[in-house]
Amino acid sequence: MNQAKIPIAVAYGDGIGPEIMSAVLLILEESGAPLQPHVIEIGEKIFLKGIPTGIEPSSWETIRRAKAFLKAPITTPQGGGFKSLNVTVRTTMGLYANVRPCVAYAPFIKTKHPKMDVVIVRENEEDLYAGIEYRQSPDVCKSLKLISRPGSEKIIRYAFEYARHYNRKKVTCFMKDNIMKISDGLFHQVFDEIAKEYPGIENESWIVDIGAAKLADTPEIFDVIVMPNLYGDILSDVAAQISGSVGLAGSANIGAHGAMFEAIHGSAPRRAGQNLANPSGLLLASIAMLVYLGENAAAERIHNGWLRTIEEGIHTYDIFNEKTSKEKVGTKEFAQAVVKNLGEKPRELQSISYKGTSKFSALVQRKIAKEVTRELVGVDIFVYSQDTAESFIKLTPSHAWSPLTLQMISNRGARVWPHGHPETFCVDQWRLRFMHKDRKSPVTHPEILKMLQQVHDKGYDVIGTEHLYLFEGTPAFSAPEG
Repeated sequence: MNQAKIPIAVAYGDGIGPEIMSAVLLILEESGAPLQPHVIEIGEKIFLKGIPTGIEPSSWETIRRAKAFLKAPITTPQGGGFKSLNVTVRTTMGLYANVRPCVAYAPFIKTKHPKMDVVIVRENEEDLYAGIEYRQSPDVCKSLKLISRPGSEKIIRYAFEYARHYNRKKVTCFMKDNIMKISDGLFHQVFDEIAKEYPGIENESWIVDIGAAKLADTPEIFDVIVMPNLYGDILSDVAAQISGSVGLAGSANIGAHGAMFEAIHGSAPRRAGQNLANPSGLLLASIAMLVYLGENAAAERIHNGWLRTIEEGIHTYDIFNEKTSKEKVGTKEFAQAVVKNLGEKPRELQSISYKGTSKFSALVQRKIAKEVTRELVGVDIFVYSQDTAESFIKLTPSHAWSPLTLQMISNRGARVWPHGHPETFCVDQWRLRFMHKDRKSPVTHPEILKMLQQVHDKGYDVIGTEHLYLFEGTPAFSAPEG
């Protein structure tokens, strides 16, 4: 009796996408994996039809009905009006965990880090990738960095559960809370809270800049690294490249209701149609997809066959090295070599076994409920002005402000009044902070509305506001001291 086939959504993408997807689908078919691809069209052609998301509305239902989504790289047209389709799919489908293994295959693929075996777990839904941006003045654009407690809890717990499931020894957190004390500070705080629940797994935290330096220099000291979205995107590419090549890295995007699998590299349009591209990143992503679907036997056959091919020195141009490679091949020929090695095991590299590996996909979000008191104590009002710094700073404090008092003027986060410095370079966006004189008394929304009206009546061009709160009596807003 034939095994029922598993429906998967497949997108061939742009640039080198169709070539590497064809190669991967050939290997999947020859492996005996019981898959039924349902092809959807996404990317550049859809963007150019005037659909800013890069995906037809009808394709969402195909993705929703499929058990997984295998996606080749796509090209996003340059210029405004087009949002990254990758980000759109991840956020729309709730694919909060981006898992990117970065492994060295020495001595067959050149690397300075032959023992490297790092898994980067990247938050996928928020941070700067929420894509909430504004141009507030001719000189100033703003992006909102969103770090939430639920988002941090989900991705950090996923990292620890991943480590436990795959017998990893350590989880490391990268963040930048020495500067972004509130947003990255929350991510670090949640990491410390959740780490206590996993006493059998070592945990540590690094400021992202020195952490990145250590990752590039001595990746062997890391195991699983969990990061907010932007850091994870950048450093997973770095990690993949130093392991051997970005072209070798696959990515799994996991959520509670679905999953998407892709190579981490782009569409490389300059290499399209030349039978040059390395399909390995997308192939390794498809292996992760098979494990996600519970098709462990097919995953093992392909993974070991791929390792055997790498060992045999059959390499595409991006990893070809005259000292270690034996044959430079194209995309199709590499796929055919992997097919030939299906069922074989590597002789020197560590063979892969997925036997007995239970399915590990997504976790139910666990909320850490805590009642907090929140008190409104002021407002930051952003204004646009092309006045010189000298005239703006001289004029603004001289006005009679009521019912709140002007506590501070800053420009690009640097305090310019009171106790400012003449050397501070200023642009055309100014921040006026209004609070009661004692800086701690509660402020009402009607008082804020009165201040907005008053700022407007005095001839200022208001371009934005931010309310200032105390949480549990602690200021929940930055206080520039520069």
